Amino acid sequence: MRVYLVVSIISTVWIAMAQNQPGGPEEKDKASTALKDLLSRIDLEELMKKDEPPLKFPQTLDEFEYAFNEKGQLRHIKTGEPYVFNYHEDLHRWNQKRYEALGEIITHFVYELLEKECHLKKVYLPVDATEDEPKSFIFMSEDAITNPNKLMVLIHGSGVVRVGQWARRLIINEDLDSGTQIPFIKRAMNEGYGVIVLNTNENYVEVEKSKKQVQPPASDTDEPAEKKKKDDSQKETIKRRDFYEKYRNPQKEKETKHIPIRDNSTPEEHTLYVWDHFISRSSAKNVVFVAHSYGGLVFVELMIHREAEVKSKVISVALTDSVHNVWHQDAGKSVLDWMQEHCRNWVSSSEPLDTPVEFMLPDCPRVSAGTERHELTSWKSFNSIFKYFTQALEAQNTEAKSKSTVTTRSSHRKKSEEL
Repeated sequence: MRVYLVVSIISTVWIAMAQNQPGGPEEKDKASTALKDLLSRIDLEELMKKDEPPLKFPQTLDEFEYAFNEKGQLRHIKTGEPYVFNYHEDLHRWNQKRYEALGEIITHFVYELLEKECHLKKVYLPVDATEDEPKSFIFMSEDAITNPNKLMVLIHGSGVVRVGQWARRLIINEDLDSGTQIPFIKRAMNEGYGVIVLNTNENYVEVEKSKKQVQPPASDTDEPAEKKKKDDSQKETIKRRDFYEKYRNPQKEKETKHIPIRDNSTPEEHTLYVWDHFISRSSAKNVVFVAHSYGGLVFVELMIHREAEVKSKVISVALTDSVHNVWHQDAGKSVLDWMQEHCRNWVSSSEPLDTPVEFMLPDCPRVSAGTERHELTSWKSFNSIFKYFTQALEAQNTEAKSKSTVTTRSSHRKKSEEL
């Protein structure tokens, strides 16, 4: 990049000259001061603007000239090549901003797939939100609340992912199957589950900050010398910071602030809200969870705060490379005992799929997801997770039949005694 080259050359030459400057420290200080003065006169903003393209990016996949092929892979419309991150060599910031812009388009594309392909409905939160109030949302199947038999709840990890995604990186660089929750949703619905898909990272709305008029500091000749010296030092610090910021971020972006969404301002709060307003009120006798990464921590928090309710409805939990920690989260013995029996964590490992993996914490069994890549653990353990849930449902049905038989015998015995 031109600006880096210009500044680097000037700095290198001037430092070399300063080091070879005859005389004592005072002369070298003068050389250093002269270097700062020279650099301050270089209009870095203009140099960088010429060097870095505008931070304006396409608004649709078509405008990006990318599309998903029949295998769910993102490919360039003209070349058929995968997505290229380094669109402009040596402009990492610009390339990253472009990647993020594409990521936002992908997010909305997945929303469309959830509605059109999976036939899920979008439900806004809070349920009693006013028209002007910040809102979040989740996706649910039509029978999520009314299905009398079983319900599956999906929780993604932390970061930029939103409802319906496991990993944005996988969607862009691999395919839709590995990066989204769509295969889980479709199979769950085919097997008769109602489905609720959480959106734990949608915690606020972002708005532009209003510009405030900055008043220049009043000059006060009666200020003590010490205070003046301190003020001058602060001004110099601000000047250096602004100088660096002009160099680092020439295209100054809008300053924004976050307005939290009521009762959904954190992943943990969001999950509790969805539990209280939807999952706990569902008709399903058998609820299962799939929770990836930070989603596992979120589930443990739900367990801690709604222990009795969770135990009464949830029969099985599949965690994928969960980052929960039962010691730090202060989970009690009753929670740990329940997790040992009803949870399994598919972790990143070089071992074959489903191989037991030892771990120090006494929370739940851990098995290999068959991959060392954290973001791939959900997809790689896909079939094993559904098999795990089927076994849990069979065990639940066997237990229910056993209880029913005992109740019937007891009823018959009571009638015989009455006769």
